[in-house]
Amino acid sequence: MKLQRRTLLMTGAAVAAASAGAWLSWRRIAPRAVMSGAEAAFWAGKFEGPNGEGVDLVAMRGRPLLVNFWATWCPPCVEELPLLNAFNQANAAQGWQVLGLAVDQPSAVRSFLKKLPLNFPVGMAGFAGTELSRSLGNPSGSLPYTVVFGAEGTVLHRKIGKVSEADLAQWAQLG
Repeated sequence: MKLQRRTLLMTGAAVAAASAGAWLSWRRIAPRAVMSGAEAAFWAGKFEGPNGEGVDLVAMRGRPLLVNFWATWCPPCVEELPLLNAFNQANAAQGWQVLGLAVDQPSAVRSFLKKLPLNFPVGMAGFAGTELSRSLGNPSGSLPYTVVFGAEGTVLHRKIGKVSEADLAQWAQLG
């Protein structure tokens, strides 16, 4: 009887510790509130494409915008890019736009885009992209990170990690 009780107590303690650990891990990577002024700073930002061309954020205002922070060295980022390409093609007629912000080197992005051309603009965010993503609710600066802006320019949704078809279908309803 004592052995059963001890086993039950140890199992309960292990479950409680695992639950606390899972909660702390989730809490550390769960999106946080967007920092004050972060939306305005985003829209005032300037990005160059991988070939030095300008990426015009001003022209993107007034329509829903999905912004994806990614890098060529990030496997989940690379895996979700075809899905974002398909989302862009399927929803452009409804006013949706997609912008990729590469937290990477221009030469790596140019090389990558030769292998997998994207049908949406890519801006070079570099290391500053990590800080921008943090200001937009990504506490750890993890990649990939996706932010959905509504037509009025405010953040409607954020996701840390790879997007799914279900995420994109849900967000498409917001536009």
